[in-house]
Amino acid sequence: AAHTVATTSRPGRPVRPRVIENGRVLHACYRNVALEIQQQRSHSPAAEALAADFTVVDQQLRQILSDLPPAYYRLLPSLADGFLEGYPRVFGLAWAYVAHTDSRFAAEGLRDFVDAYQRVQPLTIGELWAAPLTLRVILIENLRRLAESIVRCEADREQADRMADRLLGADGRAPAPAFEGGPAEPSPAFAAQLLMRLQYVEARARPALQWLERCFRRPAGGLDELVRAEHQRQGAVNITVQNIIASLRAIALLDAAEFFESLSLVDACLRRHSAFADMDFATRDAYRHAIEDLARGSGVAELAIAERVTACARQPREPDRAREADPGFYLIAEGRRQLERELGYRPGVRLRAARACRRAGLPAYLGALALLAAAALALPVAATRALLAPKALLLMALLALLPASDIAMALLNRGVAAALGPRRLPRMEFRRGPPPGLRTLVAMPVLLANLTGIEENLARLEIHYLANKEGELHFALLSDWLDSPAAAAAGDEVLLAAARAGIARLNQRYGVALSGGARFLLFHRRRIWNPSQRCWMGWERKRGKLHELNRLLRGATDTSFLPASERAPAPPSGIRFVLTLDADTRMPRGAADRLVATMAHPLNQPQFCRGRIVAGYALAQPRITPLLPGDRGGSWFQWASSAGSGIDLYAGAISDIYQDLFQEGSYTGKGIYDVDAFEAALAGKVPINALLSHDLFEGIAARTALASDIELFEE
Repeated sequence: AAHTVATTSRPGRPVRPRVIENGRVLHACYRNVALEIQQQRSHSPAAEALAADFTVVDQQLRQILSDLPPAYYRLLPSLADGFLEGYPRVFGLAWAYVAHTDSRFAAEGLRDFVDAYQRVQPLTIGELWAAPLTLRVILIENLRRLAESIVRCEADREQADRMADRLLGADGRAPAPAFEGGPAEPSPAFAAQLLMRLQYVEARARPALQWLERCFRRPAGGLDELVRAEHQRQGAVNITVQNIIASLRAIALLDAAEFFESLSLVDACLRRHSAFADMDFATRDAYRHAIEDLARGSGVAELAIAERVTACARQPREPDRAREADPGFYLIAEGRRQLERELGYRPGVRLRAARACRRAGLPAYLGALALLAAAALALPVAATRALLAPKALLLMALLALLPASDIAMALLNRGVAAALGPRRLPRMEFRRGPPPGLRTLVAMPVLLANLTGIEENLARLEIHYLANKEGELHFALLSDWLDSPAAAAAGDEVLLAAARAGIARLNQRYGVALSGGARFLLFHRRRIWNPSQRCWMGWERKRGKLHELNRLLRGATDTSFLPASERAPAPPSGIRFVLTLDADTRMPRGAADRLVATMAHPLNQPQFCRGRIVAGYALAQPRITPLLPGDRGGSWFQWASSAGSGIDLYAGAISDIYQDLFQEGSYTGKGIYDVDAFEAALAGKVPINALLSHDLFEGIAARTALASDIELFEE
């Protein structure tokens, strides 16, 4: 209640210069104390504690300066009066906590303290995030104050030792004939040290003792009480220094995200009224950043904005508008503009520019590409115009067009990425894998060509399972025989029997799925005569395989899949998603779980209008990274087309021009799709024997999302 927040928008006082100054003073004090210890001079326990653990202090100073954004604190509410006037309010909170606990940090105690504070004054999202860092800054500030006191006291004790040495004749010198007096205002540390040195030489010490009594105006209890109080003060300083160093160690181990979310009133509001708690941290953080930005640009309190968006999300609506039942629809999706108008929000220049880029869309992109290409082409043409004949100049321009357009596209894509930044898809978080309502089938379309290939495919399927064991996941081979001039060919049954036996071994080795059905499955199709190909083959190849699988999962009995049997179990019920992978695709640990979690988020649910998906997605395409060449070496094609092959060094979302500018990705045949939405989006759109390379078409019709922070590997 004593903290008055400044109402002006003037930025507060900078924090970083003060931290740098504290570090400079602490290093100077450490050097002073370390020199005294090295020279074996008398020193206090506090000085020894400071010197012994100064590496912790130095490490924390470096970490604070690394974590301290220069302008971050200036955006936080600042105090309008008091000795911390102009500093962020969270400084006042941290200062009070340190003062009341003698610099002794305990996570639960700080949580209770902040929780009690917020019953009077709710803190902003930025203040809660800044609390642990601010606490370290205040602890360093307190240590600087104590270190300066320690150095002053050490200097006073050294001065007292010199006076005692003169009076007593130390080091073989003759004692001083008379007491000549000391400093005009001796400190308690000086007095205590002098009294300790003179306690057994009463005759010589009497003038000095009388002088001390005059200086301290005959303290109550005499000089003995003065010594006792000084020793008590030194003990308290020692305890506080040790508390500070122990607290700096403990704060370094604090889970800042868990601490923040346990105290955030905005989080509590969103958790009460939505599935916010079931989303992953990055999605929750995106919602919070949106609320911060809206509050900063409108002047409305963050908690009030959270309550407004949850109220909007709870309004009754049609089933086909389920995306609007999530608060994120109003924070990071299509409902944002409406909320901004209601709040009186004023977007910044960067946001206006990003929105202008997205509104301009494809015409502006192609126009900018043409202009940049023309500019890149104009340079060599202008430079060689006087040197070449017209026909040679035209030929040179045609040859330069391709590299010029390539340069233009690289520059434009880089500019768009810098202006817009990566658009990370919102995602749920499953602690034990996909739940029963999101049961998923990991499917590998393959051809049964030979026994060696079958064993390789079974081994790959097993590795997929071992990397993604949690939750309601099933793993299947979708197999066809090779094309043949007849409906049956020699060796067909041997290959099929080997595949079935391998699936049975996997089920026996790893047991049943969580739902009780078979964990590993084999779906094999019989050959069908294709008049355009003039052979017997799997109907519509891979596209037909996935289409028939979708129908089979929804109970169809007229597909070309062989009927279920004891050796080929029926498909599990309730499959919502299918994750399709090529035979050479490698799926890292947890990738399937993250893909399902992405598709399960309310904002990614497909929304249809007249048979077309207009919002959300029926498909999610992860990032595909080429593997390192390995023992066999890389091909010329890999060398030419995948310069970035291997492991990506940056574990996070990357910018992609399609997703960032047009909110859609490009499907390459490896990804996850919603079975019902996928079939509804493609219903009646593909004639028989008309489409072989189907991925791009399916991605357009089913609307693909690029999950650029989920990575699969492929040769």
